[in-house]
Amino acid sequence: MVNTIARHIVTTPNICFGKPRIAGHRITVADVAIMHLRMGLSLEEIAGKYKLDPAAVYAAMAYYLDHREEIEKRIAKDAAFVAALQRRSRSPRRTRIQTVKNG
Repeated sequence: MVNTIARHIVTTPNICFGKPRIAGHRITVADVAIMHLRMGLSLEEIAGKYKLDPAAVYAAMAYYLDHREEIEKRIAKDAAFVAALQRRSRSPRRTRIQTVKNG
């Protein structure tokens, strides 16, 4: 019998930076975990919204639970990278809004 999680979750070095993702899609396990645990979407809602096999979405959550620490570290690293980019590349509009806000 083929492992259900392995059938639905793949990693490919040059797709999604090698992050585990739903096979045939660019939706990562971390994306599913964030939508479910932080945004409050049910797994069925995620499957419907992105036209995914519900079994694949459940497999993504199972994979997340088996690899929680590793995936959470990567989520935090990605968030820090985005924050650093935002600090370095302030748009003129964002700078103006911040100036107005700070008085």
